[in-house]
Amino acid sequence: MLSRRRFLGGAAGAWLVLGPGGLAAQEGVFLRPEEAPHHLFPEATDVVERTEAATPALQQKIRDILGRPPTLWESAYRIFTVKRGDSVIGHVVVVEEIGKHRPITYAVAVAADLTVHDLCVLAYREAYGGEVRERRFLKQYAHKTLADPLLPYRDIRNISGATLSVQATGRAARKALAVLRAVGEG
Repeated sequence: MLSRRRFLGGAAGAWLVLGPGGLAAQEGVFLRPEEAPHHLFPEATDVVERTEAATPALQQKIRDILGRPPTLWESAYRIFTVKRGDSVIGHVVVVEEIGKHRPITYAVAVAADLTVHDLCVLAYREAYGGEVRERRFLKQYAHKTLADPLLPYRDIRNISGATLSVQATGRAARKALAVLRAVGEG
């Protein structure tokens, strides 16, 4: 019979060897910003990229639209205008928000009517909460607007153990909508 001390010692040793590797599997770069528009709008026939510098005036507009400052200010915003034929079907904005400790990079697809079309995680740098990358979680942001709070337990289902990443995802979606409105796209 295995003693409790021996069992716990072996379990702790196994966690030290195997545990950190399992945690690191959540971190990574999953998609490049240039790939995001075709990933989020598969029907796109043309994508035009532009960069908007985050000037103090633009930051103030974003702050006014959101009603608070974001957790992280980018130096510039990459905005992709997505077309199908000659008509604009939406935009993709690359934004970052702080998770628990480190920034999470998102690509937020916004439809022409200024609602969230879709979003994806480009880079995740936290040891926990990587479940926010999963399709079943991200699909609940579709058709959301700036009027929606995008908060866990309000209009977004939370992920146990990933509440801060869920909050960051909602902030990223709202920030992308605010950026487009601030630069005159909405």
